[in-house]
Amino acid sequence: MYLAANDGQHSIAKIARQYGISKNHLMKVAQRLAAEGFVDSIRGRSGGLLLNQPAAAINVGQVVRTFEEYGAFVECFDGADGGCVVTPVCGLRHVLADGIEAFLRHLDGFTVADLIGDKVRFRSVWD
Repeated sequence: MYLAANDGQHSIAKIARQYGISKNHLMKVAQRLAAEGFVDSIRGRSGGLLLNQPAAAINVGQVVRTFEEYGAFVECFDGADGGCVVTPVCGLRHVLADGIEAFLRHLDGFTVADLIGDKVRFRSVWD
């Protein structure tokens, strides 16, 4: 969202400082974002991150699916029944699976540009 609101290239250190988060954690997230093609990562002293496509082309549902693993939301999701004795007659698995799918479908209706709205207003939190 920071990159969408602030055009151009920005360092991980600067973004971490702006959000008050760990630089090490952000480096891991940035590596994953770059590996998945959401951002470009420029190495070196004057390096940084920038979006590799317009924010309006980056689907929130796709980003969440890339980063979150829902396969083992509860132990019966792992396919091995996890030893739960009620799995053969339990309706929880299907209810949760439908809920997760509905959640992700909802996120599919948004882009990163939708999350920031007005760039100037979004950037004003750091002024």
